[in-house]
Amino acid sequence: MDRRNFFKKSFAVSAIGCASGFSLLNFLGGENKIYFRPPGALSEEDFLAACIRCGKCIQDCPYDTLILGSAKDGKSAGTPYINFRETPCYLCEDIPCIKACPTDALDHSLTDISKANLGTAVITDREACLSLNGIRCEICYRVCPLIDNAITLNKQENKATGKHTIFEPVVHKDACTGCGICENACPLDNSAITVIQTQKGDKAKHYFYLNEGVTS
Repeated sequence: MDRRNFFKKSFAVSAIGCASGFSLLNFLGGENKIYFRPPGALSEEDFLAACIRCGKCIQDCPYDTLILGSAKDGKSAGTPYINFRETPCYLCEDIPCIKACPTDALDHSLTDISKANLGTAVITDREACLSLNGIRCEICYRVCPLIDNAITLNKQENKATGKHTIFEPVVHKDACTGCGICENACPLDNSAITVIQTQKGDKAKHYFYLNEGVTS
């Protein structure tokens, strides 16, 4: 048996086992954890109802981005999720995870990966961000697959020195897919830019967007 077939059978066995014990896992936790789902995923409640825990999307992801929920994930056991800090979504143009999904848990009408909505990247630690401290980092900007659309650089005077320029990374929510490549690439031990869960049209009011500052 070759390696690919071995993993396929392993995923199938794991997924079947998780699905069969699904009703017994609701009390085990995971309910308070935020799960970032594959591109095209329905709202969390609808996704959990539609996903049959087959593991096919995980098998077909070429980057091993998708993680199979375990028993400790409670009702999310057997479902796919993403840890951007470990491996982001690389926005495959053919979106193999959606094609592999045998149900409507992943929206098959999503054919343009740039329209995906996994979440929104935000600078969650402005004090730690190297660029905002006057260091020419710009890594999140440079690695963004939608550079100059999802993330741009805002030039401003460095008031601390009075003679240098700060290149502030600015996330544009309407263009950001929430792929997490920026979060994954941030050189800090704890990424200064992270993906948060938002719906299109909604704004997380306790985070910075563009130059609006913090709102309460």
